[in-house]
Amino acid sequence: MIKTTSILIQELREYSNPLSKINRMVSQGEFFPIIKGLYETDAGVPAHYLAGSIYGPSYISFEYALAFYSLIPEAVYICTSATFQKRKVKKYETRFGLFSYRDIPSEAFPYGIDIREENGYAFLIAAPEKAICDQLYKISPVANQKELERLLFEDLRIDRADFEKLNINNMIELTSKYHSTNLNLLRAYLKGKCK
Repeated sequence: MIKTTSILIQELREYSNPLSKINRMVSQGEFFPIIKGLYETDAGVPAHYLAGSIYGPSYISFEYALAFYSLIPEAVYICTSATFQKRKVKKYETRFGLFSYRDIPSEAFPYGIDIREENGYAFLIAAPEKAICDQLYKISPVANQKELERLLFEDLRIDRADFEKLNINNMIELTSKYHSTNLNLLRAYLKGKCK
């Protein structure tokens, strides 16, 4: 379970020095520091349970979400998340893994996000359609639909059959919120498939 320093101070208020008690509990392995002011009680918790607490507002997306949904074959070792109006990529290296946060447009941020619950933890993650849009947004623009198709199915190695099972109408609607060459090309590509 995730705990902040202020929560722990409140829980340990009967001690004369709650901060010293927290330090002792950390050294005894009762709490595990994530970042300054944030602790976890379970040393083996998966990284994606913690991502939203480390830096936010954010939700899991990009490569990590694509791998989470088995849309790409590669294992992903950095927990990648989307933010907005932060204006820089933020990275954290913790005992629980590596975390990376990058901006997407503010207009696109609130759409296509799912709340998942696992083992008593809740986390925000992009729907598969949104994860694809976010991923294409961060990649340098391609010139045409043919290159976009190569990018999706050869470079990113998204399985074509899985891609075609996604909600195309949702993806078309999402693409209009990015104002990006790759997303404009994706919208045109998807509209062509709907004919």
